[in-house]
Amino acid sequence: MKTGVSILAMALAGLVSNTAQAEDIAVLTPYISSVATNEIVETFKKDAAGKGWNVNVVDTRGDLQQLASRVEDVTNAGVKAIVLVSVDPKQIADQVAAAAAKKIPVFALDGALAPGVTASIATDNFALGTILSDKLFKQLGGKGNIVKFFYSAHPGVHQRELALDKALAANPGIKVIAEHYVKVPGPIDDSRLAMETFIRQHGTKIDGVWAAWDEPAIGALLAQQSDAPDSRMVIAGIDGNPQAVDLIKQCTDLIATVRQDFPGIAHGAVTEIANVLEGKPVSRPEIQVEAKVVDRASLGVTCPQ
Repeated sequence: MKTGVSILAMALAGLVSNTAQAEDIAVLTPYISSVATNEIVETFKKDAAGKGWNVNVVDTRGDLQQLASRVEDVTNAGVKAIVLVSVDPKQIADQVAAAAAKKIPVFALDGALAPGVTASIATDNFALGTILSDKLFKQLGGKGNIVKFFYSAHPGVHQRELALDKALAANPGIKVIAEHYVKVPGPIDDSRLAMETFIRQHGTKIDGVWAAWDEPAIGALLAQQSDAPDSRMVIAGIDGNPQAVDLIKQCTDLIATVRQDFPGIAHGAVTEIANVLEGKPVSRPEIQVEAKVVDRASLGVTCPQ
């Protein structure tokens, strides 16, 4: 009996010891409601659980001031690593610098490299914007009027906007006749309302919609379906949102998206953090993952003419 009790006590002691040694990792984002951001975070959590890490996820619902404050909190708490998801680290530069000064590694996922950041893991967002613009412009035959939905506060999304600017300069037949800075959270509803206004203002003059990510593309499509169901537009976005892919399959006017490897971003982050926690350097400060176009052809869908 005593032997059994001793074995149980030793097992419990080992469990407590392992728990005490688990690394505390803080994951912070203002945009957990975004499908893309949420996919990164959930994949990261799953991978981190396999490492035995304690992961604390903080969402500030679009509030960057609160984000800065929470980064200060986790820094003072002495976490082993800070993970910023869908954030421009330059917007909280003081907090990132304070974490770095305390030797806490900071990783930016779907963000950007900045002073104090140990590594950035993301897709080449300028390339994403180029792929989107090329796909849309080709579908329009190199001429037409488009509506632009953008969000410059996110570093990656802003890079897509810059890619559009370059594509427009090379394609004078394409004109932006209306644009909308999307509100976050709630991008689908916000974009739908904006698109309803554009349809009232421009009607059949709108030939296409350039959406910096899929939620605004979905909102624009919903407005078109309700307010101008007989019109024909070419709508395209970025991220490979499952709802957007479904709408492409349904042969709506949403014709394409560019799918980012969000699980790949999360997997890469866990690998790099594990190396740093073991005292190893990151493989490189800026790590990029691949992307691919998702359209009717890639989905094997044939739509009626």
